[in-house]
Amino acid sequence: MIRVSILYPNEQGAWFDLGYYLDTHLPMALEKLGSAVKGVSVDHGLSAGSQGPRPPFFAICHFVAESPEAYQEALEPHREALGRDIENYTNVQPLIQVSEIRLSR
Repeated sequence: MIRVSILYPNEQGAWFDLGYYLDTHLPMALEKLGSAVKGVSVDHGLSAGSQGPRPPFFAICHFVAESPEAYQEALEPHREALGRDIENYTNVQPLIQVSEIRLSR
């Protein structure tokens, strides 16, 4: 199993509409990706702990899939449409990391 993490940096002058992301963008993404997504979670940054009040990321979305290939195959036909929607909820370029899940409880 793999996890695709999409991180939205909390940069100076940046904005992020969490309501739009959760209510519109994410349901659209899940509908388009279909059964390739085995699980999803979204973290909303609150603080940077002892480093200060400003979290390094507005939000981090985690998709779980069987393999990088399964995720990419589901994403490819919809990549452009999902990418165009980004401007509706943020002005930052998301960072993406694909990881192998080694431990989950």
